[in-house]
Amino acid sequence: MELRAATPADIPAIQAIYAHHVLHGLASFEIEPPSVAEMRSRFESITGGGYPYLVAADGEHLLGYAYASTYRTRPGYRYTVEDSVYVSPALVGRGIGRQLLDRLIDECERRGYRQMLAVIGDSANAASIELHRACGFADGGTLRSVGLKFGRWVDSVLMQRGLGESDRSVPAAWPPSAGGR
Repeated sequence: MELRAATPADIPAIQAIYAHHVLHGLASFEIEPPSVAEMRSRFESITGGGYPYLVAADGEHLLGYAYASTYRTRPGYRYTVEDSVYVSPALVGRGIGRQLLDRLIDECERRGYRQMLAVIGDSANAASIELHRACGFADGGTLRSVGLKFGRWVDSVLMQRGLGESDRSVPAAWPPSAGGR
């Protein structure tokens, strides 16, 4: 298995993995799977913002993907990212998500981010919760019944992990410039 930066050529396979999770799971609160064109637009927005977007591949087969993105757009949040990790449904439980998340954490630390948040759909999503816990995330709380999918209310679980110096120091770029990050 190879971990590498995602490319536009990976988007159809990324869309197929995500579509399965949208249609059959609670990790995403989307109801209809986004099109390949929409996923390409999202990819361009994420990578255009300088965030890492990774894939796990075995030859030409995409096994999973992970990316970091803006947690919130206000400048005070610019050192915090939110992670997303999705694995091909037939391959869940084989350590692919762990390798992707470990690499994503490394990439975000190299870019100078200080906090990573996971917003996990469904408090019963033990696999994702345990994956994040194994990668050093701490429980941040549960937002009860904030989503409605498949005819039932769904929780969101918040988890957080410090990156690099975390909150032990203020980034050298402080105070922020007018353009900010």
